[in-house]
Amino acid sequence: MDVILLIKAAIMGIVEGLTEFLPISSTGHLILAGSLLNFVGEKAKVFEIAVQTGAMFAVVWEYRERLARTVRGIAGEKQAQRFALNVGIAFIPAVVLGLAFGKLVKTHLFHPVPVAMAFIVGGFIILWVEARHKRLYGDMDMQGARRARIETVDDMGPLDALKIGLLQCLALIPGTSRSGATIIGGVVLGMSRKAAAEFSFYLGIPTLMGAGAYSVLKQRDALAWGDLPMFAVGLVFAFFSALLCIRWLIRYVSSHDFKVFAYYRIVFGLVVLATAYMGMDIWKD
Repeated sequence: MDVILLIKAAIMGIVEGLTEFLPISSTGHLILAGSLLNFVGEKAKVFEIAVQTGAMFAVVWEYRERLARTVRGIAGEKQAQRFALNVGIAFIPAVVLGLAFGKLVKTHLFHPVPVAMAFIVGGFIILWVEARHKRLYGDMDMQGARRARIETVDDMGPLDALKIGLLQCLALIPGTSRSGATIIGGVVLGMSRKAAAEFSFYLGIPTLMGAGAYSVLKQRDALAWGDLPMFAVGLVFAFFSALLCIRWLIRYVSSHDFKVFAYYRIVFGLVVLATAYMGMDIWKD
């Protein structure tokens, strides 16, 4: 058993869990972390997608009561049916575009410099959205401020779900952030930050678990039983770190905006571009 490889898998799992639900791009961070750790190659690319499943199990665990109620009520309760329908509608665009363009994106954009550029662009978009949100709704601590059109996920309609699903497709570009696209996009569409964050969590369950299963199945010939410990370690560390992140984020969005993540994206992206431009041999494709 390669202990160093397991340590790298654990680090990658932690990176995944801590970044999956924040608007800073887990895929981008995994690509950059993999480059720094020299954790690269076809097998590493499969790992980077499969390890996201560990983070999704954290969502299932944290929201197990809501998910169980939905499953029990799917046959006769309108609220459960509407919730399941909205998640299904939002899921479809990522499946269609992912199958159509996934290979092309991996070939040309799964590299540090494109990721860094997406970090920076995404950061400025978040700043613009927050400025717009403040004009419309005022500061978060203002009494009597205008309320969001969609306060909870149960207030969403099918068209809202479709729009969020289309926004999620932007995350095909590594560095964009699936959570960033859906949460920030949801805020633009009139959702409260809490509702946008929670729907992003729910939508991630079929999206990322499906992507992980598809990636492993498609690349199964490149994998061996000896790779199982590496994947298991990554999934476990992704689960526990994601669980902590989910609980923290829901508390955070109740009283804070996302500007800090925007500044982080911009600074981090500039650092990556600067080191790459100077020819520093720390990023490996």
